Amino acid sequence: MSDYDVIIIGSGPGGYVAAIRCAQLGLKTACVEGRETLGGTCLNVGCIPSKALLHASHMLHEAEHNFAEMGLKGKSPSVDWAQMQKYKQSTVDTNTKGIEFLFKKNKVDWIKGWATIPEAGKVTVGDDTHTAKNIIIATGSEPAPLKGVEVDEKVVVSSTGALTLGKVPKKLVVIGAGVIGLELGSVYARLGSEVTVVEYLDHITPGMDAEVSRQFQKMLTKQGLEFIMGAAVQKTESTKSKAKVTYKLRSDDSEHTLDADAVLLATGRRPFVDGLGLEALGVEMTDRGQIAVNDQWQTSVKGIYALGDVIEGPMLAHKAEDEGMAAAEAIAGQHGHVNYSVIPGVIYTHPEVANVGETEETLKAAGRDYKVGKFSFMGNARAKANFSGDGFVKLLADKQTDRILGCHIIGPAAGDLIHEVCVAMEFGASAQDLAMTCHAHPTYSEAVREAALACGDGAIHM
Repeated sequence: MSDYDVIIIGSGPGGYVAAIRCAQLGLKTACVEGRETLGGTCLNVGCIPSKALLHASHMLHEAEHNFAEMGLKGKSPSVDWAQMQKYKQSTVDTNTKGIEFLFKKNKVDWIKGWATIPEAGKVTVGDDTHTAKNIIIATGSEPAPLKGVEVDEKVVVSSTGALTLGKVPKKLVVIGAGVIGLELGSVYARLGSEVTVVEYLDHITPGMDAEVSRQFQKMLTKQGLEFIMGAAVQKTESTKSKAKVTYKLRSDDSEHTLDADAVLLATGRRPFVDGLGLEALGVEMTDRGQIAVNDQWQTSVKGIYALGDVIEGPMLAHKAEDEGMAAAEAIAGQHGHVNYSVIPGVIYTHPEVANVGETEETLKAAGRDYKVGKFSFMGNARAKANFSGDGFVKLLADKQTDRILGCHIIGPAAGDLIHEVCVAMEFGASAQDLAMTCHAHPTYSEAVREAALACGDGAIHM
């Protein structure tokens, strides 16, 4: 008899969701976590604390720029960085303790420590070895290194260190114009930092709809972020309180330097599988260092599964959660399923940016005929009342069938608005289906309906 039906290694969104779902399906379940708290990178040093800082800094922006116009007069608030850090930590604590409560409620055992898999069916944590019929690897990811950049988490920091800087830096250099770099760069720009983003490519947010990417960069520039594009960072040099970043422009190979009080390395993440013993087990890996799995999240070793950031696909918490539920159902004898064509992405700046499905670029590359329905938030009454008229909704639909193929939103509450399109795509809806659905007035969501109308005879309010 095995100690458990399933042992999950890692308690991030993929791991803890898999553990809870396994327990709900009647499987005796344990989850191994080496941190002092559950929740993985996302809840401890990723999604949740960064959103707390984004919210706090946006409130400051509103007070400085919009309160007076609304008739809210008074001295603008000052930044108490220490108190903001306490607020951020209380948000983290509430969420991580919530996962601990859910484990107890669902009778999931928390095995504290770092795991190794000596052989299929066994997990060693410290001096103890536990047996399980099935093992799920959900150990997440870590910041990817960059040659010449030495991270000390004090002056040159990863996304983790950027959450706990000793003070708001006067000058911040961000290496990489992806989601993490732009979110955290946005936080510090609102708090008063001079933020310079250095990006290797000629555009920000790789993979995003090109029109949205261009508009997004213009908005961030207007907010005070400076961009140096087409620049390859060569090295960083740091002292106890200062740093220097050296980069070369790809256009002419000229070398330049930037002085900074802090440098954020945000060039992506890589799977974290150190110490698991996968090579000795013979677990097949991809060329990019990810764990190879089949359509039921099984690895090449029987009884061992993997999901989330350690396998192929976007490194998103909600993608990992879906895989966690699906893998649990597969282990329980059901058929787990994830629709990888309908996984939304969100950037939590202000305005927010959200997307799902195809972009114009991917549709053109595939040679597919499509039509575009677009609506500006300047035509949305709620957005204008809330100083949020910048941005637009772009809906992409098949030219012949009108079936929705993708959606791209830059504007207020974009991360929430995208989900009605996700539901529509899950049901194979047409743009007309969305256009004929009554939307409450005045709401931001009316902009989504108007974009759907624009796929047909035309929007009403534009």
